[in-house]
Amino acid sequence: MTLGKKLGAEFFGTFWLVLGGCGSAVLAAGFPDLGIGFAGVALAFGLTVLTMAYAVGHISGGHFNPAVSLGLWSAGKFSTKELAPYIASQVVGGTLGAFVLYMIATGKAGFEVGGFASNGYGELSPGKYNLTSVFLTEVVMTFMFLFIILGVTDKAAPKGFAPLAIGLGLTLIHLVSIPVSNTSVNPARSTAAALFADTAALSQLWIFWVAPIAGAILAGLVWKFFATSDA
Repeated sequence: MTLGKKLGAEFFGTFWLVLGGCGSAVLAAGFPDLGIGFAGVALAFGLTVLTMAYAVGHISGGHFNPAVSLGLWSAGKFSTKELAPYIASQVVGGTLGAFVLYMIATGKAGFEVGGFASNGYGELSPGKYNLTSVFLTEVVMTFMFLFIILGVTDKAAPKGFAPLAIGLGLTLIHLVSIPVSNTSVNPARSTAAALFADTAALSQLWIFWVAPIAGAILAGLVWKFFATSDA
């Protein structure tokens, strides 16, 4: 598969993740009083990854997330030369998804941008959790996300079920961590939402790059232990 096709797949996959996941939070979570809530948003994020993993995972590997690319790289399962292009495509795709969502949402009279499904700590955390709690949550949740991905995509794992496990894993991660950080585990998703938020989300964006990347790289290194043959 050519690099151009891989980057296109990553672009559209991340576009859908942000539009579908953040869109569920912005448009449907509390609409009007009987919206889908946290559980619905968690499921929506999982479904975006599940559907796109089946749709284009065979083209690009279905990363849709800079942390995933870096985690796979640290596990020795992704090329160094493709890292920067993948991450750039993910960020651009996610940003376009947020832009489309912004254009849709602002078409409603009285709509207030507010946090726009962005991530944050302190006053920007849904549950008002501090920086330490948010950092730890993002590191651990991204670690587990990558651990799941590396396990279910291993050549010894059952074939054809990886997108289901990954999508359900991301749903579970959101169910746990939405109240803490509004769930990132994905720097491209965090960047896209922060660019349109009417809060201080951009000033806190650094943690949603540092923590997920740290967790992902650590997971890749730990996975090497499990992937090493005992023979």
